[in-house]
Amino acid sequence: MGFDIPEPYCWDESFATFYKQIDDEHKGLFQGIFKCAGARSDAGALASLLSVVETHFKNEEKTMEEKNYSDLANHRTIHAKFVADLKALKTPLNDQNVNFAKEWLVNHIKGTDFKYKGKLD
Repeated sequence: MGFDIPEPYCWDESFATFYKQIDDEHKGLFQGIFKCAGARSDAGALASLLSVVETHFKNEEKTMEEKNYSDLANHRTIHAKFVADLKALKTPLNDQNVNFAKEWLVNHIKGTDFKYKGKLD
């Protein structure tokens, strides 16, 4: 079952992992998807989103590795699949593309990332 998609589409406290860098980067992911949703023909916005996603995933996985997070391998696989899916998108984005990205991020944070809350200290 999926989580509610916020409208307007932006980060709020319900997405807090309580790791400042991760939360700040998650805010940037929301902003990137929001920008793509509002500028569906902007290939630069899509490229920017891909860049912030890849940077965030690299940083998050590094933190998990440093803290010996037990589900790192699975988390990496999930990240890699999303990156591949994003790379396959072309502008102009359609409703299905935008909704996919919005839903993926919300469900990933609340369903997958929340599993590491309190375990990366």
